[in-house]
Order: sequence, then structure tokens, then C-alpha cells
Amino acid sequence: MYNFDELVERRGTNCVKWDESPDDEVIPLWVADMDFKAAPAIQKAILERAEHGVFAYTLVDEDYYTAVINWFRRRHNWTICREEILYTTGVVPAMSVAVKALTMPSEKVLILSPDYNCFFSSIRNNGCEVLECGLKRVNDTFEVDFIDFEAKCADEKTTVFLLCNPHNPSGRVWTHEELERMNDICLKYGVKVVSDEIHCELVMPGYQFQPFAAVSEACRQNSVILNSPSKSFNIAGLQTANIICSRPDWRRRLDRAININEVCDLNPFGPVALKAAYNESEDWIDELNQYIWGNYQVLCDFIGKNIPQWKVSRLEGTYLPWVDISAMGMKSEELCERLLREAKVWINPGTMYGPTTGEGYVRFNIATQRSRLMEALERIAKVIKQ
Repeated sequence: MYNFDELVERRGTNCVKWDESPDDEVIPLWVADMDFKAAPAIQKAILERAEHGVFAYTLVDEDYYTAVINWFRRRHNWTICREEILYTTGVVPAMSVAVKALTMPSEKVLILSPDYNCFFSSIRNNGCEVLECGLKRVNDTFEVDFIDFEAKCADEKTTVFLLCNPHNPSGRVWTHEELERMNDICLKYGVKVVSDEIHCELVMPGYQFQPFAAVSEACRQNSVILNSPSKSFNIAGLQTANIICSRPDWRRRLDRAININEVCDLNPFGPVALKAAYNESEDWIDELNQYIWGNYQVLCDFIGKNIPQWKVSRLEGTYLPWVDISAMGMKSEELCERLLREAKVWINPGTMYGPTTGEGYVRFNIATQRSRLMEALERIAKVIKQ
């Protein structure tokens, strides 16, 4: 029904992904946004709002909250109460809000490394220390080292566990059992959980996203959830996200931090886009996931046949495959620089996501038209085979 193969020219639109490229020949497979047009319902809603012609300060109406509540109840069997929702301008600002609200400077925030690069900066920008629990490679996927995880939680300076669910960059969609075990350990040592769930709609066939707060009442009471339609519906530029928290005492601190960080006002288009996404675009996201899954299969097949020394990790969620290139005996940054220079393909070095745990890996963004993905892979193979 939707044509994800349609080539969309993004250069010349002040697009970070395309217009930051060194030259016009580069195919960018780096920053996590998609080369697809937003769902038709979202485009229509924004155009109708734009026709009004006045774009002043914006109220968030009750329909906004209803759209969020209905979406997560229908899609993920998670019941959210109206008063639990705090809106803000993005998940990264929300992350900084949560760290500011729930920690004191010099305390430690635990992450599962390699991890989304903004986790590191958000923690440090709020005066805290990053504490890494390295994920264990098991065949073609990753697991939590729960022995190390508990040891890190037991550190008296550890007060918050910042979780990425689904996980970027490993591609894991954490299971009910894994999330429950994480929370049990956190509760044992008084560690609060902040779960970044921005990729929650980007789940591959055979996997099911589990909201952390919906695992159990214990998880609900020990967590702050960060989510947004921005990543899944390709509307990050409209800057709308939500913080979900069931505890009134934590919400007061979160609300205060939102205002301290001055990320308390939304633009006129963000709420309109959110409502169109959650109320009218469910079939679009389902088709998108099928298309991304097809791209992932193309990636795995091509690399298996043409660059067999690379190993593609299993993709359960996100559109960001994590690829082991360690057999080449080359540093991740060195390889990425070479591919950008010689193949004119831009991918991310694994060290962005953990200087130690990310070495030997690269991250691909496959949320692009299949023809562009194939062209990029063919360029890469040509350089690697030289």
C-alpha cells in the first residue's frame, strides 16, 4: 500500500543526514533517521495546520493525551493514566531531565555498553559518572552479564540505571524475563530505572516489544519511561516526546527539571503529528517494519556472499544493524574513514557507542530505499575486496 521504494531527494533541505555529507556522491547510512516520507495522515494533518498561517505558542490538548494512552493500550497492552504523562521536546532532553531529577552530581548512572552515544553525554552533562556494564556476545546476539550488572548496582554511588529498550546499537528487544530481572536487581540496591523506549515501534517479525513499566507493578513504580513517535514515524524534527512516570513524587521532580532545562514548550506541529501517527498510521508502521526487515535480509545476504569476514548481529528491533568487522584487524574508525573516503558511504564506527565495547563494530542505518542500500553495499564490497 505504501511505496517505501520511492526515492526522496533530501539534499538541499538542510537535512543533517544528507547535507552534512562531504560531497554529493556520499550515501549516508549513519544518523538514525529514515529516508521515507512520513505517513500520509501525518503529512495531511501538518498541511492542514500550516494553512492556518499562525504558529504561536501552543497548548497540548486532551486529544493528545488520549492518543498516547490509546496507542499504548491497544498496541502494547500498557495502561497509562493521564496524570502520568509529561510532554517535552525530545527523548534526549527527556533523558537529561530524568538524570537531573533523579540523581545528585558525582553519583553513577549505569548503562549497558555499547549504548546510544547520547547516554554518555547526558550523564556527564548532569555532573554524573558513566558506569558501564558490558553486554556479552552470544553467537549472533547480545545478553546482559547479570553478574556484572548486579555488582555495578551494588556500588553505593549507583543511583540510576539508564536502559535502552529496544537497545541501540545491539538491536536487542529485551524480553519480559530480562526486564523483570533487571528491575529485581535494581530494587535490591535502591537503583531507579529510566527506560528510553524511542525505538519501541521498530520491531522485526517474530519479536514483541515489552514496555518496562508494563512488566509488573514493581517495574511501574520503579521506572521513568521516555518515548516518542519521532523515531518510528520519522518526525524527529517536530520535537515532541513524553516522559511517563506513575510516582507523583518523582513526577514533581521531573516537572521541575523540565522547567529548569527549559524544554517545556512544544511547537504547533508536534502534537498534530503525534495524534495523526497514533490515531491514523498504525498500518503504515506495520508496513514499514516489513520493509526494514526486507532490507535487513538484503544486508545479511549481501555481506554473507561478498564480505564473509563481517558478521551481522541479529536484528530484533530498530533499523540499525550492528556489524562485527573485527576479523579485518582494522580499527572501527579507520574502516569508517576509509569507506567514506573511497566508497563514499557513511556509516558509524562502533566506538561512538563505547570506546572499548564498541571497538571492532560498525553501525548501519538501513532505513532507506532498497536501491540505495544495494548501491552502498556494492560500493563497500568493491573497496573491501581491493
